[in-house]
Amino acid sequence: MRLVAAIILAVWMSGLFGQPALAENRVALVIGNSHYQNVGRLINPANDASALADTFTLAKFDVVMLRNDLTASEMRRVLREFADKARIADIAVLYYAGHGIEIDGNNYLIPVDAVLERDADVYDEAIGLDRVLIAVEPAKQLRLIILDACRDNPFAKTMKRTIAMRGIGQGLAKVEPTIPNTLIAFAAKAGFTALDGDLGQKNSPYASALAAHLTTPGLDLRKAFGFVRDDVLKATGNRQEPFIYGSLGGDDVALVPSPAPRAPAPTVLADPYAAIRRDYELAERVGTKEAWDFFIATYPSGFYAKLAQSQRNKLAAEEARLASAERAKSAAEEKTRLAAEQAAQERIAKAEAEAKAAVEKAKLAAQARAAEEARVAELKKALEEAETEAARVKADTAGKAAPAMSSADSKPAPDSAAGRLGSLTPAEHAEEAPAADDTPRRLLAELRRVGCFMGSINGTWNDAAQQSLARFNKYAGATLDTRLASLDALEVVRGKSERVCPLVCEHGYRPDGETCTKIICKAGSQLNDDNGCEKSKTRKPEMPDARRDGPLRAEPVNKPPISQGDSDFLHRCGATSCSMALRGCMRKTAIMGVDSSVCAAKYNACLQTGSFVGRFCSLHGLARN
Repeated sequence: MRLVAAIILAVWMSGLFGQPALAENRVALVIGNSHYQNVGRLINPANDASALADTFTLAKFDVVMLRNDLTASEMRRVLREFADKARIADIAVLYYAGHGIEIDGNNYLIPVDAVLERDADVYDEAIGLDRVLIAVEPAKQLRLIILDACRDNPFAKTMKRTIAMRGIGQGLAKVEPTIPNTLIAFAAKAGFTALDGDLGQKNSPYASALAAHLTTPGLDLRKAFGFVRDDVLKATGNRQEPFIYGSLGGDDVALVPSPAPRAPAPTVLADPYAAIRRDYELAERVGTKEAWDFFIATYPSGFYAKLAQSQRNKLAAEEARLASAERAKSAAEEKTRLAAEQAAQERIAKAEAEAKAAVEKAKLAAQARAAEEARVAELKKALEEAETEAARVKADTAGKAAPAMSSADSKPAPDSAAGRLGSLTPAEHAEEAPAADDTPRRLLAELRRVGCFMGSINGTWNDAAQQSLARFNKYAGATLDTRLASLDALEVVRGKSERVCPLVCEHGYRPDGETCTKIICKAGSQLNDDNGCEKSKTRKPEMPDARRDGPLRAEPVNKPPISQGDSDFLHRCGATSCSMALRGCMRKTAIMGVDSSVCAAKYNACLQTGSFVGRFCSLHGLARN
């Protein structure tokens, strides 16, 4: 009986071991917490969880549980449900992406509804890593926990300390699993933070590397995490280094078994340049002159040494170009600054020159005004003295002439020169009085200077003065009002530095530059009325007209005309008619104490048609009567 039982048992055992191995039961729980309620939202945990869930599904895992944005109560319930699934599984994998924190050397996963105002709140509001280990503990062959939770934790920045000695670490703390065949993978080494991924990237660097290598069929899990480490270091520029805690046995452990037995690996000859290539790639990632100098010093010859020298020369050329551009920019800025300073100095010099010229001009103007005021004061004083003297002489003359004028026999005839002088009314005398304003006198003086006025300057603006200003307008091309003597006219005439009106000479003389030259005719010729020489003719003497001349005796025709001095004397009287010239002559002779009988002779000469004074009156527009 015992023999039969032994045979049956041997047959059963042989049948058992002769059957192919049963397929492993694999379960996975994937959690992604992105939308935290009390701190800022994380960009990629939900995307990372979705990518890993798809990876486990494509790898034919029996159960894949995907949960996102779990609160504390929801995380505890999900862990209980997953623990039930792991009881019948050979391999249990839990992936968590979100915030994590380390308090006093213990690691915690943070749900989305956590507040964590104080450090002690972690025990009530967060899920400890020990609780997660309990959820995967029932698996028979492999327990794998992947924590992509080493991100920069905002809760630690605002959390209040209840005990000063309680430590809050950066990242997660190092762990050593006590359960066999258990691995805990961190996205970053203990004490360091992991990157969540740049804006615009769908997954973090760690999640992307896991999806690429973790479920490679037949790939040992430890080697798969080695590939993940290399990819993350390269993607982050060596800023993030994933790390694994725990241990496995000597056999290969793959999350996805090989579809068929693997053939022996072919013998590969050792690459003699593998070490040099790795060092070259490392120096290339650093990308500085110092790194290339160190590589060249280590490998001074060979193909990679030449490549390194080329890379170093490229960096040196770029540095030289940047330095040259900086020097050119500095030179341009210095040139601009110097140009601005020079322009400012030129503006200052110009302003100083203008100010100096303005001061000099004001000084000259003040001197001119002072000289003009002194000249005007002197003229006013001379006029006042002349008027005072004239009044005194007139009073003396009136006193002497009163007895003689009382007799009817001694009364001068109306047509005589004396009668004409005595018939002057006070209004006519007042007409000859100088004006209170000195502008006419000054304007006449300037008109005489430019050759447009030949009469006497007595301060009255009469017809002769108006005609002289009209002559100035004609020859100077001006449009001054001739009816009055204005300061504007005075300034315009004063602005002429040379003669304006042509020189006018008396009969028998012709202009020669600024002087009059006497015209001399040849023998047998005589000077005609047009200042031309013609053959002599016998002329009958002109008889005096008694009705016109009255008792005054006319000079014979063959008597030479009055002299230039006499004509100037008459013209200085400011006469506008021969009778007015007579009255002016009488007044001047009285002032000067000269015999007034000369005035009658000059009056008769003025009335003579062929005399110089007659032509003088006609030339200047003076009426004969």
